[in-house]
Amino acid sequence: MMVIPAVDIKGGKCVRLLQGDMNAETVFSDDPGAMALRWAEAGAELIHVVDLDGAIEKSPRNLKAISALVHRVGVPVQVGGGIREIDTVRMYADLGVSRIVIGSAAVNHPDLVTAACREFPGRIVLGIDARDGRVATEGWTSTTDIAATDLAARFEGCGVAAINFTDIHRDGMRTGPNIPAIEAFARATTIPVVASGGVSTINDIQALLGIQEFGVTGVITGRALYDGTLDLAEAITVASAGYSTSQKSVG
Repeated sequence: MMVIPAVDIKGGKCVRLLQGDMNAETVFSDDPGAMALRWAEAGAELIHVVDLDGAIEKSPRNLKAISALVHRVGVPVQVGGGIREIDTVRMYADLGVSRIVIGSAAVNHPDLVTAACREFPGRIVLGIDARDGRVATEGWTSTTDIAATDLAARFEGCGVAAINFTDIHRDGMRTGPNIPAIEAFARATTIPVVASGGVSTINDIQALLGIQEFGVTGVITGRALYDGTLDLAEAITVASAGYSTSQKSVG
């Protein structure tokens, strides 16, 4: 299971939010690239970057910081937030981004996901953010009536590399991941699932390893790393030791 550190960017700075609230931020660094490099040097194989302003404004807003980050770290980077058009996908691909995360656009413009998967096979990730099992969009400011599992089902077989599944109620709260919800979601899809939200300690990594067999192939963690309740190098070691063969693979 891959442990993926998150670098969320707002106003050019590395921040963390509570439950996606743009007014409840903590700034951890004025240099997102330096923070990403720190995680890369600790052993991260993939860095998860979110353009928080882009998610709200529906188009990229932190390109300068993201470009600098991508060119600074020596590991693959995936980027999400504000990706609504195929030209934006192409731009990030040209920038050197390894994986592009399509979230809100997947709800109203599913053709974007399928077109992007055709043009960039193995590089498109579906971002599904759920509040009480329902898909949230537009930087989590709106909740739809669509079940998260139903949205995932729409993209079976189209070539999505993975699904980043976030439990909004747990995000940034350090209360532990919602294991039953993550397991139920993973069981409902054949696409590899990367869990996000609530990870606080090494015990949470071990708990997620317990449902790895259902297709949970990775975990994104942010605030726990920044607050120091989770050591990235230790988490990577534990996750690697807990590897088991699976029909799904995030790599």
